[in-house]
Amino acid sequence: MRPEDVHLPEEALSETFLASTGPGGQNVNKVATACQLRCDVFKLGLPLYAYEQLRTLAGSKLTQGGELIVTARTHRTREANREEARERLRALIAQALHRDARRRPTKPSRAAKAKRVEGKKGRGAIKSMRGKVSLD
Repeated sequence: MRPEDVHLPEEALSETFLASTGPGGQNVNKVATACQLRCDVFKLGLPLYAYEQLRTLAGSKLTQGGELIVTARTHRTREANREEARERLRALIAQALHRDARRRPTKPSRAAKAKRVEGKKGRGAIKSMRGKVSLD
């Protein structure tokens, strides 16, 4: 699943703005531009496998209460940091929703088994010739 396809319901999100670090000069000291996005993962309605995968992927970003916290502070404006936080959250959820194809165990054919045994017998014959040479 692509991050663009992930829908984030507004009732599951809450955002606060913090004083940021980095570029911006004196603006950094005056304006709270860093965005801290909190998402209640239980309100997303994820399948169980996706929730388990999200817990693994998020690590310490997921609180005990089931809130996923994403902080974005690389940009100089609130809007850009808000959009980056949402994109990172979408990407994380899309990665959790990705499911690998199930492996179906296969059985080797009778011909493949016979070929393998013939190969082993051939190698055994070669190795049996490696014994000590007798001069009789």
